[in-house]
Amino acid sequence: MARVGLLGGTFNPPHLAHLICAQEAFVALGLERLLFIPVHTPPHKEAEDDPGVAHRVELCRRAVAGDVRFAVSTVDADVKGRSYTVDTLRRLHDQSPEDHLIFIVGGDMAHSLPEWRDPEGILALAELGVAGRGELSRSAITERVSGVPGARQRIRFFDMPRIDISSTMVRRRAATGEPVRYLVPEGVAAYIADEGLYR
Repeated sequence: MARVGLLGGTFNPPHLAHLICAQEAFVALGLERLLFIPVHTPPHKEAEDDPGVAHRVELCRRAVAGDVRFAVSTVDADVKGRSYTVDTLRRLHDQSPEDHLIFIVGGDMAHSLPEWRDPEGILALAELGVAGRGELSRSAITERVSGVPGARQRIRFFDMPRIDISSTMVRRRAATGEPVRYLVPEGVAAYIADEGLYR
C-alpha cells in the first residue's frame, strides 16, 4: 500500500508555490509519491485565460520533470466537463484500490469542506492534508468541519511557508512581456515562451 498525495487544481500555470506545497506535504505526510492532477474544467469558476487542458497538462509535466517524487495524473483532464473531488477520488480508488490517498488542500478550502459535494464520501476515500499558511487557525478549521462524520480523524495538517506567487500574477506578467523566470520552473517558463501562452 502506497501513501499517495493528490494535488488538484487548474494549474494555469503551475508555479513555484505549488511545488513547495507539494514538497512540504511529501515530507510532513510521509508520502511515497505525489500526483499533480490538472482539472479539465474547474467545478466552481471559469479558468481565466485558459490555454486549454492539453497545455495545462504539459505545463504540469514540465513543472515536475526531473523530480522522481512527483508525477502528473490525467484522471481529471481526460474527463470532459466539470469534475468534483469525490468523483476524482472514486476514479483513483478504482484504478489503485490498495493506495492510501491524501488529498492536499489549503486551509481556506478545508474550511469550506462541509459545502463540497459529498464531503463524507470524500473522507471515506481519502485523508485531507491541509496546508497551514496562517490565514485560518487549525482549531477554526477543525471546528468548522466537525459536523462531517470522520473529519476529525481524517484531517492532517502540515506547515506551508507563505509565498505570494499566484497563477494570476504569472499570466499577467506573461501577457505584458515581463519575465516569469524564478516564479515558475525553468521548463514552464520555456514552454510559456515557446507556445506564446497568455499573450
